[in-house]
Amino acid sequence: MGDLGNSTVEFHPKKPGMDSGGNEGDFGMTVDELCSLMELRGPEALQKIQESYTDTETICHRLKTSPADGLSDNPADLEKRRQVFGMNFIPPKKPKTFLQLVWEALQDVTLIILEIAAIISLGLSFYQPPGGDSEACSNVSAGAEDEGEAEAGWIEGAAILLSVFCVVLVTAFNDWSKEKQFRGLQSRIEQEQRFAVVRNGTVIQIPVAEMVVGDVAQIKYGDLLPADGVLIQGNDLKIDESSLTGESDHVGKSIDKDPMLLSGTHVMEGSGKMVVTAVGVNSQTGIIFTLLGAGEMEEEKKDCKKGKQDGTLENNQNKAKKQDEAVAMEMQPLKSAEGGEVEEKEKKKASVPKKEKSVLQGKLTKLAVQIGKAGLVMSAITVIILMLYFVIETFVIQGRVWLTECTPIYVQYFVKFFIIGVTVLVVAVPEGLPLAVTISLAYSVKKMMKDNNLVRHLDACETMGNATAICSDKTGTLTTNRMTVVQIYILDQHFRDIPTPDQINPRTLELVTSAIAVNCAYTSKIMAADKEGGLPKQVGNKTECSLLGLVMDLKQDYQAVREQIPEEKLYKVYTFNSVRKSMSTVIQMPDGSFRLYSKGASEILLKKCSFILARDGEVHAFKPRDRDEMVKKVIEPMACEGLRTICIAYRELPADPMPDWDNEADIVSNLICITVVGIEDPVRPEVPDAIKKCQQAGITVRMVTGDNINTARAIAAKCGIISPGDDFLCIDGKEFNRRIRNEKGEIEQERIDKIWPKLRVLARSSPTDKHTLVKGIIDSTIVEQRQVVAVTGDGTNDGPALKKADVGFAMGIAGTDVAKEASDIILTDDNFSSIVKAVMWGRNVYDSISKFLQFQLTVNVVAVIVAFTGACITQDSPLKAVQMLWVNLIMDTFASLALATEPPTEALLLRKPYGRNNPLISRTMMKNILGHAVFQLIIIFTLLFVGEKIFDIDSGRNAPLHSPPSEHYTIIFNTFVLMQLFNEINARKIHGERNVFDGIFSNPIFCSIVVGTFAIQIVIVQFGGKPFSCSPLNVEQWLWCLFVGLAELVWGQVIASVPTHHLKCLREAGHGPAPDEIMDEDLAEDEDEIDHAERELRRGQILWFRGLNRIQTQMEVVSTFKRSGSFQGAVRRRSSVLSQLHDVTNNSTPSHVVLSTANATGAPGNPGGESFP
Repeated sequence: MGDLGNSTVEFHPKKPGMDSGGNEGDFGMTVDELCSLMELRGPEALQKIQESYTDTETICHRLKTSPADGLSDNPADLEKRRQVFGMNFIPPKKPKTFLQLVWEALQDVTLIILEIAAIISLGLSFYQPPGGDSEACSNVSAGAEDEGEAEAGWIEGAAILLSVFCVVLVTAFNDWSKEKQFRGLQSRIEQEQRFAVVRNGTVIQIPVAEMVVGDVAQIKYGDLLPADGVLIQGNDLKIDESSLTGESDHVGKSIDKDPMLLSGTHVMEGSGKMVVTAVGVNSQTGIIFTLLGAGEMEEEKKDCKKGKQDGTLENNQNKAKKQDEAVAMEMQPLKSAEGGEVEEKEKKKASVPKKEKSVLQGKLTKLAVQIGKAGLVMSAITVIILMLYFVIETFVIQGRVWLTECTPIYVQYFVKFFIIGVTVLVVAVPEGLPLAVTISLAYSVKKMMKDNNLVRHLDACETMGNATAICSDKTGTLTTNRMTVVQIYILDQHFRDIPTPDQINPRTLELVTSAIAVNCAYTSKIMAADKEGGLPKQVGNKTECSLLGLVMDLKQDYQAVREQIPEEKLYKVYTFNSVRKSMSTVIQMPDGSFRLYSKGASEILLKKCSFILARDGEVHAFKPRDRDEMVKKVIEPMACEGLRTICIAYRELPADPMPDWDNEADIVSNLICITVVGIEDPVRPEVPDAIKKCQQAGITVRMVTGDNINTARAIAAKCGIISPGDDFLCIDGKEFNRRIRNEKGEIEQERIDKIWPKLRVLARSSPTDKHTLVKGIIDSTIVEQRQVVAVTGDGTNDGPALKKADVGFAMGIAGTDVAKEASDIILTDDNFSSIVKAVMWGRNVYDSISKFLQFQLTVNVVAVIVAFTGACITQDSPLKAVQMLWVNLIMDTFASLALATEPPTEALLLRKPYGRNNPLISRTMMKNILGHAVFQLIIIFTLLFVGEKIFDIDSGRNAPLHSPPSEHYTIIFNTFVLMQLFNEINARKIHGERNVFDGIFSNPIFCSIVVGTFAIQIVIVQFGGKPFSCSPLNVEQWLWCLFVGLAELVWGQVIASVPTHHLKCLREAGHGPAPDEIMDEDLAEDEDEIDHAERELRRGQILWFRGLNRIQTQMEVVSTFKRSGSFQGAVRRRSSVLSQLHDVTNNSTPSHVVLSTANATGAPGNPGGESFP
């Protein structure tokens, strides 16, 4: 491990404020010294500290900080530290400039084809053939042009270029605002993360970016370390360093074994204090980020050790290589004869990205490809028919010969046909789809912020709309997380209210006070209320705060005890973790003997008690029979009232012989029970209502908690998760495991399938149980729709379950950094009812996209058919290229804005979830699309073939090449656009509702877009002239166009009257990926479940997948870095790129990408899925 850690700091951007002599300001240590110190691990590090600094206190002294009081809050001192040792943030990558985004938008294939066609058209219009006056050619061009018209030949080409320019600008602007929003979101996430440091002797929470070298930071279970440091005091500290070293075992840290703490690693157990020694780009993670090119690399790479300045480039590259191994960029597991198979499997597992493409994206991509193919075929046929018709008409029927001087005119005709073909293609391809999705998601994410949902991964928002199950924590999510002790069993008496101090004998009172004051984390305390008359503020662990509150209710002072026994004097601490479910602290008494205080879940701790304090305060034996009686008479009644029961006990230990502190089972046994308390955590007032809404919406809410089964059942009944008379299951973790495992102890899916549909409460569950349950529900095949599971979590150990779930919710207030890192959405108010809002927004996204699709496809069908048939019958599309582009612009860009920003309504919660395999376009929508398309086509073809007779105007059909725009075709264009405008209002409803105006004024964006489009249409028709092929219309013609447009709304009512279930012939469209495609994705995950014979068959296939996966991961990583949102403070977020939260049950080496040493462009597989669209 020492080697792994070595040479991790070879690349070093030069730090500001560093003079050539390397003498840093007037601190006793330089950046270089701290660098070389932080490279070491374990015994090497200890040796170095002893040789160079004697001990950690000297390091504090040299950094001018106090281990007890921390830094002073002197701004000048803090500023100086920032200058000398750097800031705790990694400079973000520059965002793309607007011009770069314009350039990217120009890469669109259809636009490129249009540009080329337009340029050819432009060039030809300026080309005057020498013999252009010859009779033969002028007949072809039908001789209808006068000089002015011939001059205007360039206009069409120019207009196409102009409209392409508009489309590009709009696309680029959308991308730009999207990136800006993302950066805003990112910085918001970063500002959220705060860390506890000691300044002037008081513990304060500061934003991570404000930490400086020399700060004394308090670290505790669940923290993600924001900077490198050296431990100065620790209790039972265990760190998960897999994000840096790839070693999955937790590393124990202590002052006398291994005091080095690295940024980006997770605290899995225990607590302690560290002095910060490296921040930002100098910290371990910062160095990796700098290597990856995330920080702005300065040209001058500075070696950390001065002596190595003569190192050649090659040497540097070797170091980089070594570095890659050190940070486990590509940790190839050693292939051993027996282990090869397993390792391969593990590696394969690791390189499967966490979440497949979101359901909606999958369906949309598939649909867009299908439509695109159809459009391509249609446009190709259009061009071929037009060309054939022209050639046959000119050279066969009229029997002309091809004259060289006429070539440019023929080519102009061909270019015109080509432009018509491309236009059909442009209109057929719904490029507004990705835009609509983006706008809808970005809009939702922004609005969800106001509803206390901080969305970390965009697609989580839409997945939430499909959720069928929510597995929720109890504490803090369903309850207020403001705990108070309301009942107490002490000295053989059960007090239903807190007793007065004189009801308890003084020695016992003193024991209770000490047991609670010493054996609660010193970070938990009760502060005065913020406002007068308010409740006292609980800081730290809420259960411990309730116990401290009990001490204060008994008129005792816990702070005095803590001052007498400061944290440094605690002899040994067995910190709370999910396995122990208890916490114990050992102190040394004045006479040299020891006393152990223990607290924990009552049914667990009582089993370790052999004695109890009786009514007289004397110690009496406590037999199993007594214990059973106590459970029946005290613990169960408390639990049935929804109280959590905590037992507090102690034990005296002799100094001679010295107890074996590592043998925890022996030490924490034969305890003397002091008291059992009942803690109430009231249900949040808004939760029962929110759960009812979920149940109406077809979502099953399950409670997964560490509490005992009676408490859990009582709270579940209060919340409405279970109601009397229902057929449901409430079981605890032990029973759950017994039921799902076979004789060999293996988990079987069939067994889980028997349990989960009825399971409502899982009590006394471990994080592994939670993960098993979530995985079991997701993998289940007993219901036809695959279940979409959302999970809430706040603890470090919830990481695997949060990652496994389709949507992971972390608690913003109570949640640990590790949980937030693994989640998709952070609940900023820790409230269950915010999850219901997320469901509403998710369903709204889905509906918005469907509304847009319904509208877009009607336009596409009509425009393509009109252009195609018009071109085939009249040799010219009734809708010109520029007009098509305008239609495309309003219908794609504006409509996506208008329909994607519809606000959600409560009505969304009255239907069942759509499910993953539900088609995007339902039968009702298909009925609407086809119904409106038929209506519009009838109107347009009527106008096309008999319009000139109806309005008594000249016919626009069979017009020569550069003839002026006709009123006839202008009326067709105008009617077409107005029909689309009114149909946009129809498209607001997709479930066949009658009132399409319902809530229209609650969406100002929609109203303004409809009005704006109408205004621009008037301008185009009246003043567009030649570029838009429009001729001004009079009032009567306008009124007729408007009348036909309004008829769309009436026709919409007619369609709504046709019952969908009679139209069996309609097919749905836009299904998700086919099952066999999904199977392919799952192949990698299920590899370990395939028996040997099959594995041989699939080996080739698997290798092929592995190659693909590797490339895919690399591409994802590169694009993440290219397009990623703010890297500011990536120190805080780095785990989304660097850390792999190891599965509790199955630690696999993280997936990694080979880093090219010369110019590093990759990063480890991105398990957080945080790539920025």
